[in-house]
Amino acid sequence: MANLRVVSDSLFDLPAGDRRPDAVTAASPLAVRMRPATLDEVVGQEHLLRPGSPMRRLVEGSGAASVILYGPPGTGKTTLASLISHATGRRFEALSALSAGVKEVRAVIDNARRAAVHGEQTVLFIDEVHRFSKTQQDALLAAVENRVVLLVAATTENPSFSVVAPLLSRSLILQLQPLGGDDIRAVVQRAVADPRGLGGAVRIAADAVELLVQLSAGDARRALTALEVAAETAAAGDGEVTLEVVEQSLDRAAVRYDRDGDQHYDVISAFIKSIRGSDVDAALHYLARMLVAGEDPRFVARRLVILASEDIGMADPTALLTAVAAAQTVALIGMPEAQLTLAHATVHLATAPKSNAVTAGIGAAIADVRAGKAGPVPAHLRDGHYSGAAGLGHGRGYRYPHDDPDGVLAQQYPPDDLAGVEYYRPTGRGAEREIGTRLGRLRAIIRRGR
Repeated sequence: MANLRVVSDSLFDLPAGDRRPDAVTAASPLAVRMRPATLDEVVGQEHLLRPGSPMRRLVEGSGAASVILYGPPGTGKTTLASLISHATGRRFEALSALSAGVKEVRAVIDNARRAAVHGEQTVLFIDEVHRFSKTQQDALLAAVENRVVLLVAATTENPSFSVVAPLLSRSLILQLQPLGGDDIRAVVQRAVADPRGLGGAVRIAADAVELLVQLSAGDARRALTALEVAAETAAAGDGEVTLEVVEQSLDRAAVRYDRDGDQHYDVISAFIKSIRGSDVDAALHYLARMLVAGEDPRFVARRLVILASEDIGMADPTALLTAVAAAQTVALIGMPEAQLTLAHATVHLATAPKSNAVTAGIGAAIADVRAGKAGPVPAHLRDGHYSGAAGLGHGRGYRYPHDDPDGVLAQQYPPDDLAGVEYYRPTGRGAEREIGTRLGRLRAIIRRGR
C-alpha cells in the first residue's frame, strides 16, 4: 500500500495503526460507516459522474486535472475524494485547512516530488480549502501547475470569492447539488439495511423516513446523523423508528444559513425577489430563515428601505414610510420584538402595488447627464438674489406659480437640449394610476406654447 501521511482533524482522521484515509470502525459515526465505497453507491451528482466526465476519470484513475469540489455539506465532496484516493497507482494525502499551515503544505509537496521520482502520483485532498490563507493557497500553485500533486479541494463557499485566482485557473470547478428527496430516501433505507450501518437492527416507518428527508435539507450526513440518534432511541424500545421517535430525538432542524457565504446572499436575494413578485408568504418564509439564523435585523431593515423606493415608489408612497419606521423601530427596540416590525413592513411591501418608474426615471436622467446632456440653466431660473445678478439677466422673466389660480403655468424648466424629455413614466398601478392622469395635465400646461 502507498505511503500515506494524513494531517487532518476532519473525517479523514485515522485510528492508530490504520493508515487508510477512509478507515472506519464499529464505533465510527453512521455517516462515516455508510460512506460509498464505489461509484455505484453514490447517489445524486449524476451530472458530475457521467461516462467520460473529469470526475469519473479521476475516480477511475485516469484523470489528470485538479478539481475544486464546491457544494453544500453532505452532498458527497469527501466521498468523492475518498474514492479518488483508491485510484490505481496514486498516493493519497489529506490536509485540513483547520489545522495545516504553510509548513505542512510544503512538506506534502516535497514528499510528492520524491514519490514522483519513483513514478507515483500524489492526490492531495484539502478539506475546507476556503479557510486557507492566500499564502497557503499560493504555496500550492507551482505543484498544481506542474502536476507534482493532483489537487482535490473541497469547499462549501463559492470558490470565485474564496480561492485565489491563480489556483482557480489551474483547476476545474465542479459544483455539487443538494441531494433530492429520492436520494435521501435511498441513503436512509440503505443505512437501515446495510451491515455497515444498522444492519436491520431497527425498522423505520415511512413517515419517519419522510421526516428525515425534510430535516436533511438535501444533506445526507444530516439525515444519517438524525437516523443514528433516532435508532438508539428505538433500540431501547420496540425497535421501530417512528415519526414520534424522530421528533423526540431531535428538537428541530438546524437552519441552513451562512451569514458570510453564498447562503447569506441567496436568501436575501430570494427575500427581495419574493417581495418584488408580491408573494407575501414566500417573503415571510425567507424573513423567518434569516431571523432564526441570527441575521442582523438592521441589514434586513435597510434592504426593505431600499426596496420601498426601488420597486414600489410612487405606486404606494406610504411603503417608504413603513420601511423607514421599521428601520428606526429595529434600532430602538431590537430583537426579538423587532421581528414583528420587520414582518409588518414585509407584508406591507409585498402586498403593495409595484412600480419601478422612479428607479427608471432617475436612471435615465443620470444616463443623460453622464452622456453630456446638461446644458446651461435657463436664464429665468438662475439665482437673481445676489448683487449684479439682475445685470446678467438672471431671474428675468421668471413666472411665480403661486400667482396662478391653478398653481401651475407654462414655463420652461429644463435646459434647452432637454426640453420635452420625459423621465418619469408612471404605471397604471396603485397611486400611480391617479398620478399618471394628473401628470399628463401638468405637462400639457407647463409645455403650452412651445
